[in-house]
Amino acid sequence: MQRITVWQQGSTNPDNPNNFATIKQWFASLNGKEITWRQRLIPPTADLREIDWEQERFDEVFLISNPEIRGITLYWHKPDSQQERSTTPHKLELDMLRQQLYIYPQSQREIVIQVGLKAAIYHKFELNNPQVEYSQKGEISIITLRDSNQLLEVKVTFSPENLHSFKQLMP
Repeated sequence: MQRITVWQQGSTNPDNPNNFATIKQWFASLNGKEITWRQRLIPPTADLREIDWEQERFDEVFLISNPEIRGITLYWHKPDSQQERSTTPHKLELDMLRQQLYIYPQSQREIVIQVGLKAAIYHKFELNNPQVEYSQKGEISIITLRDSNQLLEVKVTFSPENLHSFKQLMP
């Protein structure tokens, strides 16, 4: 399964209709679930990796009801509200791994909206120049990273497939 499913209005990509159907089905599957709704400005570089999704100042968390796509417009209700909300995108990107949909509204080209299942909060830390150890047990590969300044050790276990994917990320 591909990780990112993209639909773009007016695209001639032959997968565009199937991608749209996948996104439509995923959005409808959110019914009754607690979601996060985050809206950010797209950076001048247009690189979404530069966006700080962790700032929570204007983020919303709510139980979404009746999410559906009619035409190309996304519709939904918030709890205790009779008012139907909507947004019409020019582009949609569904990250299946993270279960997040990125909506690029037609009316506000400088904005991206991230909608997703309320995610677990990951504890983040940074290792600077850690000691690296590699070992293998059968088909399983293990990379151990140690930071003696912070007294932290991180052990990462890879299946052959995941190790191959990891190697592909390396320059």
